[in-house]
Amino acid sequence: MSEHDGAERRVHAHVYVSGRVQGVAYRANTRETVREYDIEGWVRNLDDGRVEAVFEGPRSDVEEMVEWCETGSPAASVENVSVDYSEPKGASGFRVRW
Repeated sequence: MSEHDGAERRVHAHVYVSGRVQGVAYRANTRETVREYDIEGWVRNLDDGRVEAVFEGPRSDVEEMVEWCETGSPAASVENVSVDYSEPKGASGFRVRW
């Protein structure tokens, strides 16, 4: 695959982030950072203390956002980022889910 093809192809990434990622503005920072990219999807806190997110867009943008998740918000302490890539599912807009 050429570099051009990689930037054009849209992908869906389902991401789980663990560590100290709740109560540290992780979701708000995710929403702000996503604006720098051509990404649709959502982010939310889970009851088990993790943050779950879906990013959908050009592969290069999605991969950069997944990489951002490894650090996240300035106050976060990320221990693990798990991601599953798949075909786009038609996400529209980006929002914080409650």
